[in-house]
Amino acid sequence: MAALSQIDLNADLGEGGAVDAELLALVSSANIACGGHAGDEASMRRTVALALQHGVALGAHPSHPDREHFGRRALDRSPAQVRDDVLAQVQALAAIAQAQGARLRHVKPHGALYNQAATDPALADAVAQAVREADPSLALMGLAGGAMAQAAQRQGLVFIAEAFADRGYLPSGRLMPRGQAGAVLGLREAVAQAQSVVLHGRVPLPEGGFWPVRAHSLCVHGDGAEALPLMQALRAALAGWGVAVRPAAGFGR
Repeated sequence: MAALSQIDLNADLGEGGAVDAELLALVSSANIACGGHAGDEASMRRTVALALQHGVALGAHPSHPDREHFGRRALDRSPAQVRDDVLAQVQALAAIAQAQGARLRHVKPHGALYNQAATDPALADAVAQAVREADPSLALMGLAGGAMAQAAQRQGLVFIAEAFADRGYLPSGRLMPRGQAGAVLGLREAVAQAQSVVLHGRVPLPEGGFWPVRAHSLCVHGDGAEALPLMQALRAALAGWGVAVRPAAGFGR
C-alpha cells in the first residue's frame, strides 16, 4: 500500500487521566468518555471545552455500563441492550456539546464493547444503529477490517478505519488481549508500529510477518503510562515523514 499523506490522531479522553489537557493540544480527534466506563457530566463539559479550545474534533466514547472494570470486561449484553447503552451515552455527550455551541463528529466504542463489536456482527449492528439514531451524520470509528465497517455501511454511516500505535495485534488482525505479553507496546515499539501503518499499510505481528491495514486514524490510549511522550514522539515523527495530522475524512459530510 502507498504511504498516507495525512492521518487522524485520536485519543480516549475524559477518563480521569492526568494529561488530558496536554494530549488535547496534540490530537486531532478526541473520544470522550460519556458515563459507561468513566466520565460524568462535569468531566464531559470540561473535556468538550478543552477540545474546542484546540480545534479538536469531538467524538463520543460509549461502553458497556461497567465502571468497576473500566469497561474492559466482556459483558453478555443483548444487541438491544447495547443499542440502548450506546444511544443514551452518545445523546448525553451530544447535549453537552450542543450547550457549548458544538456538535459531535464521530462515535468510537470503548474497551470490551469495541473488541466484541469488531468480531460480532449483531453487536456491531447494534452500535451502528444507535449511532444512526443519535445522528445519521456521525461517523463510526472502529477497528480496520472489523465487523463495524460492514455495520456502518448497512446503516449508511461514514466509517473511520482505525489502527493502534500502542497495542499489539494478533495474526487475525484483532487486538491482543491486555493480559497477554506484548499487548501494550512501549514508546519505541509504538512509534515503529505507527510508521509501519502510515508508510507501509501494515501492522507487524509478534510471530513475524505483517497484517495489512488501511487506516484513517491512529489511536494512542489516553490512560497509557507513556501516553503524552508517545503522542509527542508521534507528532514529531509524522512531521518528519511528511504526513499531515487532521481529523479523519468524512467529518465534513
